[in-house]
Amino acid sequence: MHARLAPLVCCDAEAVRKFIAEYVGIDLKHVTDETHLTDLSLDWLDQLELMILIEDEFVGVDFFATTTAAQIELVGDIIRHIEDRGTALARRSAA
Repeated sequence: MHARLAPLVCCDAEAVRKFIAEYVGIDLKHVTDETHLTDLSLDWLDQLELMILIEDEFVGVDFFATTTAAQIELVGDIIRHIEDRGTALARRSAA
């Protein structure tokens, strides 16, 4: 459905929002913490793919060690999950 996005160097929640906006193909202003993933036209498989891509793109992010995909419904849930684990966001370098 979506092409692999080119990695950048960023270290904040805004980088996650931008990654999601690029994945979905919409303007960043439509991706807020209160945005439901289903409102972004993501079915359960797209949501799972998005979380896997976020794990691949950002160092230290792991959704499935302590939670299930079903517990993540909002963009803010993704960001809180990362923040609650004290993960310092850094995008992987292009290899």
